[in-house]
Amino acid sequence: MRPYFEKMPAFGRELNAGQIKSAEENVNQIKELEALLKKEAEKVKQAGFSEEKINARGQMTVWQRLNYLVDPGTWCPLHTLYNPEDNEEGTTNVVDGLGKISGKWAVIIGFDNKVLAGAWLPGQAENILRVTNLSKRLNIPLVWMVHCSGVKLTEQEKFYANRRGGGTTFFRHAELNQAGIPILAAIYGTNPAGGGYQGISPTILFAHKNCNIAVGGGGILSGMSPKGYFDEEGAEALINAAKQYKAKPPGSVEVHYDATGFFRHVYEEETQVLDGVKEYMQDIPGYKPKFFRVAEPKAPLFPAEDIYRLVPMNQKQIYDFDQVLARIVDGSEHLEFKPDYGPEIYTGLVKIDGFLMGVIGNRQGWLGEGYPEYADYPGIGGKLYRQGLIKMNEFVTLCGRDRVPIIWFQDTSGIDVGDIAEKAELLGLGQSLIYSIQSTDVPQILVVLRKGTAAAHYVMGGPTANRHNALTLGVPTTEIYVMHGETAAAASFSRRLVKEKNAGKPLQPVIDKMNQMAQEYHDNSRPQYCARKGFVDEVVKMSEIRRYLAAFAGSVYQNPKSICPQHQMLTPRVIKG
Repeated sequence: MRPYFEKMPAFGRELNAGQIKSAEENVNQIKELEALLKKEAEKVKQAGFSEEKINARGQMTVWQRLNYLVDPGTWCPLHTLYNPEDNEEGTTNVVDGLGKISGKWAVIIGFDNKVLAGAWLPGQAENILRVTNLSKRLNIPLVWMVHCSGVKLTEQEKFYANRRGGGTTFFRHAELNQAGIPILAAIYGTNPAGGGYQGISPTILFAHKNCNIAVGGGGILSGMSPKGYFDEEGAEALINAAKQYKAKPPGSVEVHYDATGFFRHVYEEETQVLDGVKEYMQDIPGYKPKFFRVAEPKAPLFPAEDIYRLVPMNQKQIYDFDQVLARIVDGSEHLEFKPDYGPEIYTGLVKIDGFLMGVIGNRQGWLGEGYPEYADYPGIGGKLYRQGLIKMNEFVTLCGRDRVPIIWFQDTSGIDVGDIAEKAELLGLGQSLIYSIQSTDVPQILVVLRKGTAAAHYVMGGPTANRHNALTLGVPTTEIYVMHGETAAAASFSRRLVKEKNAGKPLQPVIDKMNQMAQEYHDNSRPQYCARKGFVDEVVKMSEIRRYLAAFAGSVYQNPKSICPQHQMLTPRVIKG
């Protein structure tokens, strides 16, 4: 298949001096927002006790452990700003992302021992669920750095119980084990109750000599005989019991290495625990990249910095999606699928780090005379029409058949609406695309390049495709909402305006509410908001889109569950015709 893949047709063109100069303000706006996001991420990293204070206790912080464990230059953090319950700590108390350990990709997660000694916090269970989903979807190991003091008892009702509560993790670990996906856990510190089950539910346990795991910690044991109320006598009893269990918490190494044998290995030094994980990662099942690469990796022909100039912050300004893509893919090469059909959608095969990937993205601007063919109004890019939906259905199905992972780029204002669109079967074609995605069983990733809007956000590989969408990335220009704020305000208040006008009442109070609603839509769709609430799994710099896609490609092809031999692929042959 070298004639298809080794040298694909090149696309894209250099920016001219005029384009560079006219986009300078756009660059400044995007980089200003990136600096703000970096500042917010640093606040999360600095939450809780200082590194110096943790080190003075003879412990490394989760960040120090992470830096020691992960191969240099491979760390791709996720859920950095995720804090859906607006915890006062500013975090869900876990750090996670994609990274290589001993040359192999893994999903990595750890409790932040600087914050309440790694306690469970609201939103953490959902965060962990996303991480275990990622490991399952990519079929790569899950590596834990466990240091969990159990539940933050003062807010237990927010995360302990419920269908997706704290205990869901332990069932998800069992699910990964049953799927043949190993979970390696480096265990530090005191891990009672939920922290204990967190320590015991992985596949292999690597323990530091001072760690312990137990069904109940000293605090629980010292409070087991209450009178139903507290008095001074009871307080004295608690003091005595607390002193006893502070000196010797239950579930020490002597119990779980010598007696139960739960700990596979015990180490003197914290770094040695991580060395044990590294050693096991060397033996994790995984193909060498040459097994699946279709060509040697190449850098794009054009600099990633161009993307700051190509993608406008102004959501109403159009741009050339193909030019953006040419700054991301290997050699700025592609095999485009049906270029003359469904012009509002780009579909094609590209290479990321030498691996074959399918790409689907929204094109912008006027779509030409007579399109869409079923209507008497002009088609505008960003909206989905009949041909575009059919093209996406076909391409997704072919990628599923050929086991080619899919990258989605969204900048969509939704699906065409109205009776004419309904007669053109857009409702059914949108649902057909969902069915096609569900039938592929290949990992997919979404980059919300600008707008993720209406049902189009769902059908174009959105995070609601839980069994297929591995990750959703945002960038500084990302906006996610059911519709634009101005459109929502008009839809919500238009009849009220008519009623007030007919009654001879002033319109300004209604107009004020409309403006307030539009502003709220704007504020609640910013990249920071999307990251905090989990609409995206991470907001990345424009210049880092390719790096994350390379991590995704490397992870997907490390140990795939099924293979289509390159010479049996159909998609490139369909493209050639």
